[in-house]
Amino acid sequence: MRHFDLSPFHRTTIGFDRLFSLLDQVGGEAQAGSTYPPYNIERTDENAYRITVAVAGFSEADLTIETVENSLLVKGEKEAKQDNDSAEFLFRGIAARAFERRFQLADYVTVQSARLENGLLHIELVREVPEAKKPRQISITAPVAAGRVKPKAITANVANAA
Repeated sequence: MRHFDLSPFHRTTIGFDRLFSLLDQVGGEAQAGSTYPPYNIERTDENAYRITVAVAGFSEADLTIETVENSLLVKGEKEAKQDNDSAEFLFRGIAARAFERRFQLADYVTVQSARLENGLLHIELVREVPEAKKPRQISITAPVAAGRVKPKAITANVANAA
């Protein structure tokens, strides 16, 4: 029996917590993704999330954040500058290559803000379910003899209680 690793999907989706637990049990096929740039996904509150992407060497002008339907796209592209200096690199370990990272968002998850701080791009997300989609209580009524429904009235009168 083959085992399918769904961990790449866990890392790139926000708000699908229960969905991927179910998919882990049922099975499915995962595609190996790129690991650049590294990132974290945090749950900061019941309906709030934060994606932190390590973008060392990129400025705000080099980064683009877009949302299209239920997808969040983070792009980084540095302008190629001409090195006219006679500097010779002995080792080049700081990656400055272009990247594109896509995250799938659950329904009603929206981007609240983004900030670049100390080489880390923090994207704040919030899940705002509309009032029409939230669960609501339905009162139960008792039928009246004539066939019409009349709601029960509960009164709290201290004088009548004695």
